[in-house]
Amino acid sequence: MMNMKKILNDYKITIGLVVVAFLIGSWFSGENIPSENVNHNTHSSTSQVWTCSMHPNVQLPESGQCPICFMDLIPLEKEIGSGINPNQLSLSEDAVKLADIETVAAIYGKAEMEIQLSGKIAYDESRIGNITAWVSGRVERMFVDYTGITVNKGDHMIELYSPDLYAAQEELIQARKILGMGSSQSPLYQKSMESNLLAVREKLRLMGLVDEQIKAIEMGESPSDVVTVYSPMSGVVIQKNSVEGAYVKTGTNIYTIADLTRVWIILDAYETDLPWLAFGQDVSFTTGGIPGKTFAGRIAFIDPEVDEKTRTVKVRINVANSDGELKPGMFVHGSIQASIGGEGKAINPELANKWVCPMHPEVVQSKSGSCPICEMDLVQSESMGIVHTPGHRHDSLLIPASAVLKTGNRAIVYVKVPVDEPTFEGREIVLGPRVGDQYVVKSGLVAGEEVVVKGNFKIDSAMQISAKPSMMNASLDLEKAQPMSHQH
Repeated sequence: MMNMKKILNDYKITIGLVVVAFLIGSWFSGENIPSENVNHNTHSSTSQVWTCSMHPNVQLPESGQCPICFMDLIPLEKEIGSGINPNQLSLSEDAVKLADIETVAAIYGKAEMEIQLSGKIAYDESRIGNITAWVSGRVERMFVDYTGITVNKGDHMIELYSPDLYAAQEELIQARKILGMGSSQSPLYQKSMESNLLAVREKLRLMGLVDEQIKAIEMGESPSDVVTVYSPMSGVVIQKNSVEGAYVKTGTNIYTIADLTRVWIILDAYETDLPWLAFGQDVSFTTGGIPGKTFAGRIAFIDPEVDEKTRTVKVRINVANSDGELKPGMFVHGSIQASIGGEGKAINPELANKWVCPMHPEVVQSKSGSCPICEMDLVQSESMGIVHTPGHRHDSLLIPASAVLKTGNRAIVYVKVPVDEPTFEGREIVLGPRVGDQYVVKSGLVAGEEVVVKGNFKIDSAMQISAKPSMMNASLDLEKAQPMSHQH
């Protein structure tokens, strides 16, 4: 008994759904439903088509049951108006008011947005150097015995005892003595001794000794047991890889030094931020370690790979740090005032017709030349993709985000067709980046066309019930997006 009641209830619910779907479809398609207060347009059809209210893609020439869900088919009537396209829907004026449909024209405007990025300070990799052992030996003394200390170019770092260096010193001293005693010899002999002395000097230079050391050894009477190794650069010792008394081989890294007068700011950008970013853009950033101060730099490099774990891309900024305020490891928060042009790419009009260095974007000149930092040839800014050449738009075609129905890779809008009766056309468009509550349209619309911003879901539902191309019915193609015109 209980099962019978359940079956009857399910049957009633099913019948109710069919009736509701039929009424909605009739309302949007302008079908003649008896009423005392509403006037309806009537039309004739040459052939009757039957469809399923649950599966509108089912269209049969005679009544019966749906082959998918076995519901009774309902008659499908043609749209109001003559010559209507399959991807269009005509509504009566009353239906438009009841559906509360609103439209807005697509217009050209500035696509500007503030991009917020976070990251941290890192060493400038081009300003890191190593102090290595040029010859094998034993570390007798380390003058710099902890990391973090600041050293200047020419500071003494270690004293190294090396049998090879000791022997080379002896060779130099003997070569100088022999040359001094050979003044009475033939010119050929004298020239040979001079060549030998020069060769020994070069040998010591290749062992890491500086000219002052070589001169001091040459003027002495006996070689020194230890040789001092000096720093070739200024910076901060960030690694110490040896201790006093340790034996080192040729090429062993003893110290690593970083020059902190210039640092890198490494920011993490999400994939959705990439259309807004380009080489040479101005970036401002702050750090909690230096409150109340804002720093500035320019994008010097955008990593060509996406981190598979974080789904972010590294964006690098070169920043001067002569006073040493910025310290590697500090967290920073960056901000970029970005603009996108008509082609959907980031633009920077300030660098138009300029010459820049690919390695150092802070180097900007009005004519060709070489970079004063790395001596690379400067290139035109347009070749770096940061500005648009003459003839390209610096504004974009924009529509409200509420006008777009997105499903998967498809973006659909309903465009008002300029005819006598209210008619709307479904169209698949190609979107650019989102700009706040608007989208950039790359193709599929032209300026001035009106898109539905309110009531588009209702129109799409009516399209589905009428078995027309819609957001959900991908098997029925909407009008494909065509390259848009760049005229207002």
